[in-house]
Amino acid sequence: MNLLTSWFKRTFADPQVVILGIVLVVGFAVVLGLGKMLAPVFASMVIAYLLEAVVAQLQRAGLPRLASVLLVFLLFLASGLFLLFGLVPMLTRQLSQLIQQLPNYINQGRDLLLQLPERYPQLVTEKQVQQMIDNVGTEVATAGQQLLGWSLGSVGNVVALLVLLVLIPVLVFFLLKDKRQLIEWFSSYLPTERHLVSSVWADVEAQIANYVRGKAGEIVIVGGVTYITFIALDLQYAVLLATMVGFSVLIPYIGAAVVTIPIAFVAFFQWGWGWDFGQVVIAYAIIQALDGNVLVPLLFSEALNLHPVAIIVAILVFGGLWGFWGVFFAIPLATLVQAVLKAWPQIMHEDGQQPEVSQPTDANTA
Repeated sequence: MNLLTSWFKRTFADPQVVILGIVLVVGFAVVLGLGKMLAPVFASMVIAYLLEAVVAQLQRAGLPRLASVLLVFLLFLASGLFLLFGLVPMLTRQLSQLIQQLPNYINQGRDLLLQLPERYPQLVTEKQVQQMIDNVGTEVATAGQQLLGWSLGSVGNVVALLVLLVLIPVLVFFLLKDKRQLIEWFSSYLPTERHLVSSVWADVEAQIANYVRGKAGEIVIVGGVTYITFIALDLQYAVLLATMVGFSVLIPYIGAAVVTIPIAFVAFFQWGWGWDFGQVVIAYAIIQALDGNVLVPLLFSEALNLHPVAIIVAILVFGGLWGFWGVFFAIPLATLVQAVLKAWPQIMHEDGQQPEVSQPTDANTA
């Protein structure tokens, strides 16, 4: 107990540590308490991070800041309109077609399951198959009720979506245009002597920027390549499945495994067992292998310095706290913890000498 008390006194006697602790506690309190209300602000900050790299390049080319922001913002609006009136209708149409086909798929799956006791009587019994069919039917009925509830509240959802479609572009524009003023305003509320906070923020800010931009590029490239591949293989619902594959990269390791199920599901009910089904599975496996071993190292300027177990734990913890945004920022938040541990001041020995430690390597992202 004395050892713990001594460590606490020596550590928190440093005002820099106290300042860093207060900033972290206040930041997490704001996100936990106001996360849902501030979701449009967080989304706008993510988009602004993506666009800031292009603005900076235009500035380096000699274009004034305001002109660079206006040009990039107009391109952002054009891309948003293309997604809204081009991609979203295609996704909606294919999703509707898939929902309409689900009863046929379920009947085909039930017929296949009922054949299992005849083919493998030692492994599967009719009672087990019937219980499995009943469980699937219950899950489908529950999903249908949830979908019906969502559709009944669709008017409110549409209104909220329209508000976001107006609010987010406005926030993005001002975050880009007044970036310096906003940073200076926020910094004015921090103590003047804050080198520990600045050290942690510089490390984390570079990692978050690299992560957000890299992930956006990875989503577009993986989704685009998957769409072209599925079209070439004549797979149904290519736009819907390719979009799912693109966004699956947000969840390392887990996302790719989960998306395999609907891809194999659609391919099987389209062709059954055979070479066509095998082509789709092999092509998807090749895309995932190229993404993990070629695309990720190229897109991200720095290699990930987090153990896979740490990544999965971060996804589970932050995803449980903040849902989608927790999953999206799981790796940056994990690197925040890593950066705090790196910047944490070394405790002096009893003789007043600083212990020798190796210089930490740069924190990295994926």
